[in-house]
Amino acid sequence: MKTPKDYIVFPLDVPDYDQAMGYVETLKDSVGLFKVGLELFISQGPKIIDAIRDVSSAGIFLDLKLHDIPATVQRAFRAASVHKPTFVTVHCDEGGEMLKSVAENNPGNTKILAITVLTSLNRDKLKALGYRDEYANDISALVLQKARLAKDAGCHGVVCSGLEVGMVKKTLGPDLIAVTPGIRPAWTLVDQDDQQRIVTPADAVRNGSDYVVIGRPIRDAKDPRDAARRVTEEISSAF
Repeated sequence: MKTPKDYIVFPLDVPDYDQAMGYVETLKDSVGLFKVGLELFISQGPKIIDAIRDVSSAGIFLDLKLHDIPATVQRAFRAASVHKPTFVTVHCDEGGEMLKSVAENNPGNTKILAITVLTSLNRDKLKALGYRDEYANDISALVLQKARLAKDAGCHGVVCSGLEVGMVKKTLGPDLIAVTPGIRPAWTLVDQDDQQRIVTPADAVRNGSDYVVIGRPIRDAKDPRDAARRVTEEISSAF
């Protein structure tokens, strides 16, 4: 049965082995998954996955954001799945053909998460990239369009912001896994005037998020283990 701590994804956004494994040692019993991104994976290679597993039973979220022609992404995903991560991320931008080719050639139990819209993109950037006004002016509509593409292609889930997860779940159903980055615990909020733009762990889980990615609030805390415990308590309140 999934417990509140299992919702927490902690990103190992550090450049070297010692820093990464320091956080793993500290948080090995406090989070559900450790996210290994491009920086750490390129720096350390697959050995970092084995090292994490030697210390913790938490899952591995391999956040590679694969994006290339279908044949290349398919082969890259198969290579990544050899290491048996729980999740591997793939961009939606190549379209349904690429996503479908990965989904239909999945050799194991690794789940495919499709990246919808990066949080660094805004209306002006989307217009500069050539997106139609209906999507550039309404990022939620673009997220939903890409999430639908991912589901139809056979992906297990999507990565989307906490502001869109409720819409995605309501429209596409509860079985599509939703991972939400950029979550801020309630106890970190200082600008009360901007709360409408903030998504807390409890908010995200209430809206349907299956996993919440929380980095800096835990990593930069004086006691990261205690910070993770406080996040767990917030998630518990959502039930």
